[in-house]
Amino acid sequence: MTAEKTLKRLKQPTMYDVAKLAGVSQPTVSRVLNHNKTAVQISAATRQRVLDAVAELGYHPNVIARSLRTQRTGMISLLVADITNSFYHVIARAVQDVARQRDYEVLISNSDHIYSREMHFAEVLSKRVVDGAILVPIHLTDQDLDGFLSLANAPIVVLGQHIQHPNIDVVYGDDEAAMYEAARWMVNERGYREFGFVGVPEDLPPGPRRWRGFKRALDELGLGIDPRFMVMGDFTIPGGEEAARALIRASKRLPRALFVLNDLMAIGVILTLQDAGYRIPDDVAVIGFDNIPESTIVRPTLTTIAQDSHDLGVRLAEVLFERIDNPNITGRRLFRTACQIIPRQSA
Repeated sequence: MTAEKTLKRLKQPTMYDVAKLAGVSQPTVSRVLNHNKTAVQISAATRQRVLDAVAELGYHPNVIARSLRTQRTGMISLLVADITNSFYHVIARAVQDVARQRDYEVLISNSDHIYSREMHFAEVLSKRVVDGAILVPIHLTDQDLDGFLSLANAPIVVLGQHIQHPNIDVVYGDDEAAMYEAARWMVNERGYREFGFVGVPEDLPPGPRRWRGFKRALDELGLGIDPRFMVMGDFTIPGGEEAARALIRASKRLPRALFVLNDLMAIGVILTLQDAGYRIPDDVAVIGFDNIPESTIVRPTLTTIAQDSHDLGVRLAEVLFERIDNPNITGRRLFRTACQIIPRQSA
């Protein structure tokens, strides 16, 4: 093979080469590849000739050139709080499914509930490397987000109503109301009247919201809670295990039922109490929050409050693409999804 032929073979095919091989114009190739909906009708036969030429030549569109022309990157980003928590797996999959329908890819990042990592993500976002972002912010404030939003000039949608920024859309499950209803259900339907609570520090949403719902229900029912039975965790199974050990150290007689802020901690609580000889739910009932897949695997299966994480993911993505497609949308929009109690064996 001559040097000239080698160079010709190594040369990347262009849109001109595709048009020439298919016997069409370059604008026609562009319309086929970009799925443009214009007044120009492209026949099925012409479309197939273009696709055949693309396959034969091994043509790949120049993404950088296209982004310069369209001012779109074809990318969105998703920041989750803990990629090991399967609650976020379903959200990420739903976001990705919606994005792929739009011919978009999703860059996924994980903060591990650490403020500096959230800030780093926002700084990268401000460089306009994506067309928009979905965030699960734990520590980021409205002020933090305001600066990055103006620099990036790209829309942001968040999960969790603690963000109050006037130009950021919010998708949320009303977990405060759900916790309130679950506490009343545990008393009125299940007959429990003595409770403990495994929460998280106040600077970690959704801890304060879920505590408020739980406490309001107990107050209305005339029930108190022993301070010994209130312990803190960190959203993880090890955090739940340590919370259970703290309860055991505080009192050998545990409350009849434990409300646990999320399912991962609830699983850790169940495993540790069982190792210590307690029977679930005969000695201590346990109720979690989120309805992650593991809640049906642990034994006994976990009674929990379900957030529809698939619906949350779909709604987050759809709301973001509405902003991407319609930059003139202004104001903060709220999108609420339902929560429901899932009765199982642990309570």
